[in-house]
Amino acid sequence: MQTDALLDRFLADLAPLAPVAVWAHGSLAGGDYQEGRSDLDLIAVLPSVTPRTVWRLAKLHARLRAEPLSAQLHCTYLTPSADLDRRHLTWAHEELFRRPVSPVTRRELHSFGRVLHGKPPADLLEPVPDRELTDFVIRDQRDFWRPALDNAALWHRDVWVDLGLLTFARATVTVREGRLISKREALDLLPRLGAPEEVVADVRGRRYGTPGPAVANRAELTRGYLGPAIDELVAAY
Repeated sequence: MQTDALLDRFLADLAPLAPVAVWAHGSLAGGDYQEGRSDLDLIAVLPSVTPRTVWRLAKLHARLRAEPLSAQLHCTYLTPSADLDRRHLTWAHEELFRRPVSPVTRRELHSFGRVLHGKPPADLLEPVPDRELTDFVIRDQRDFWRPALDNAALWHRDVWVDLGLLTFARATVTVREGRLISKREALDLLPRLGAPEEVVADVRGRRYGTPGPAVANRAELTRGYLGPAIDELVAAY
């Protein structure tokens, strides 16, 4: 698989920085990975992250650009004593920036994280209490996804339709049952949550089958569904 080849190259190039651990989360760890369609979501724990480390990581990722699937490789870089609520150096979308490690990511790592190198997540990360996880997904729905619905132009892009619907379904299960589900499970659940079935079929085709013609009014259908659905989820919480 091209995925394995890319991971092997990444780990080999990262070795001179003496990583304490490298973990996969998301679809790659959870069994729902689709090569060429899913992101490769990684966390690397390094002994330190200095300005020289940042320079070396930038060079590393620049060298990987020629590898198949490299655009899908995302990695956040931590240190063993990192405050996870702070923003940490991250390579994603083919650039370096900083972002925190969310409670969802940390729960994934504890629940089904895949160890690619070094110590397991339980040795380096505190577990995520259920209340912290639920509070986070509610804030994400209320403060990020709900306001984003006001920007109609965004919802003509595949990524917003796909992630908006899938994230809502996954958040619903986390709030109601305290567990995480895969994107495939979220797709199966969405019609039962009242999502427009033609849009769900559109998402399913792009992720798991052969993409068909886009639903003509999918942006309006998605926004019309998600607004009241998010409001109801937040109010019930």
